[in-house]
Amino acid sequence: MSFVLDGVSMELSGRAVLRDVSFAVRPGERVVLLGVNGCGKTTLLKLLDGLLFPTAGRIGWEGAPLDARALDDAGFRRRFRGDVAFLFQNVDAMLFNPTVADEIAFGPRQLGFGDADARVARWAERLDVTGFLGRPPFELSGGEKKRVALAAILAAGPRALLLDEATANLDPASAARLVELLGELEGVTQIYSTHNLSVAEELAPRAILLAPGRAGVLFDGPTGALLGDDRLLVESGLAHRHAHRHGDAEHAHYHVHDAE
Repeated sequence: MSFVLDGVSMELSGRAVLRDVSFAVRPGERVVLLGVNGCGKTTLLKLLDGLLFPTAGRIGWEGAPLDARALDDAGFRRRFRGDVAFLFQNVDAMLFNPTVADEIAFGPRQLGFGDADARVARWAERLDVTGFLGRPPFELSGGEKKRVALAAILAAGPRALLLDEATANLDPASAARLVELLGELEGVTQIYSTHNLSVAEELAPRAILLAPGRAGVLFDGPTGALLGDDRLLVESGLAHRHAHRHGDAEHAHYHVHDAE
């Protein structure tokens, strides 16, 4: 699944959230969108999922325009919704079935897959939610809901994943297992958003850096190179320079802001 953004700008409630953003994502590529809260990461993912449409610029998917007119076409909409899945940061908005088993089976059943039960069993095991299959999703903790929502998405077999703060509300061990699982998905385009620098390089080898009030992107390249660039991290607000004195000597240290 490929995406192309060409000069994309987005205003919400009269405020410019994104301005003149351009980049392309190749099929099967993994990319992490980095930036502080308010820089437009979630808005950008919603644009890529066709939940919002830009106020200026163009978005393409698989060589075709991704806009309201395209999604009005039933055939295009079915292909796009079957191929592209969005994991919301607040997964409560995604969970509505009476049991976890029904939640995971919903997508495969809607798409007419005859092996829905097998898909439920497979992804419940992979996401470690087998013990919850008979329970209502609303009874679960935030981290458990996140794993159920991801199992439900993956059970439908998408070819592209848009993940908004995928590791939020997960303990370190669960976050590590999730990152490992996602890294094992072959041929699936993955675009993550996060402000947590400690997981960025594990999520994706390519990083795109956004900053509030700035047009375009501040950086687009290897994640490791960005994490080693203190100037850019400070400029974007993901780190700050802390200076202090030892006698007559002044020292400066950089501190990152990576708590979720």
